[in-house]
Amino acid sequence: MSMEDLHAVPDPSVGDWLAPRLSGDFGAVGWTVPRGYAAYARVLHPVNPEPAAEPTTWAGVCARTGRTAHALMQWESITTPAPGTVGLPLSGEGRWDEVQVERGCLAPQALSPLLDVLAPFTADHDGPQACHHALWEGWGWLAGTNTLVVAFRDGPGPHPRTPVWTELPEVVEDALNAPRLSLPGREYLLFAGPLHAALGMGDRVTDDWFLPQSPNLLWPADRSWCLASEIDFDSTLIGGPAELIAAVLAAPGLEAWPVDEDDDLSAFADHLNT
Repeated sequence: MSMEDLHAVPDPSVGDWLAPRLSGDFGAVGWTVPRGYAAYARVLHPVNPEPAAEPTTWAGVCARTGRTAHALMQWESITTPAPGTVGLPLSGEGRWDEVQVERGCLAPQALSPLLDVLAPFTADHDGPQACHHALWEGWGWLAGTNTLVVAFRDGPGPHPRTPVWTELPEVVEDALNAPRLSLPGREYLLFAGPLHAALGMGDRVTDDWFLPQSPNLLWPADRSWCLASEIDFDSTLIGGPAELIAAVLAAPGLEAWPVDEDDDLSAFADHLNT
């Protein structure tokens, strides 16, 4: 695993401010990221095309499926072609099957530019106590339940190198042994470190095989903003000052929309693409 520049937080009370500011039904923006900020943004997770498909965005998916791109669109809705749309390969559920998005994790190609936007709004963003990074305790790799991949070569030639499996880093063991940050329905391991250390979170399966995992919660020491990647969501939410949210919405490399505290992001809330 790789958790460079992070250290485990032994006292989860640093997150006690979160729960009182979370409310609403499952799917509400304010159920996922704390209420009370001046503005909010929804950052859509990047679209992962199949090898034969062209790279695209959520808006690009809508253009192909005849759906409407808007702040509360849902992946299942926009990948289901509108009546009369032809020429797309479909899954058994009737959805365009050449594209997918990852839930619960903001991929590095979006996380990196987002952290760059957050940096000017984060005091001492390179400092060892700049931010708190929280990971949901249920990710399989935290418990050492990786899938074993066996490589082989059929025919002459050199055999593939045997993977060297890495050990659990001490910082993760420390976090696993520490009290959890407890929020409604979720328990988290808690770390502290520089803002951009979020890019080093994940499973270092072997020396040359890294599976990134963005923080499920991330906030600076002064709590001036907060980021949340709920494990069941295909987008990441950010609350903060209006100036920060405007910068997120304008940032190149991000597909982001403004949202409000009470907006519904549950699976059946996309009323424009039914």
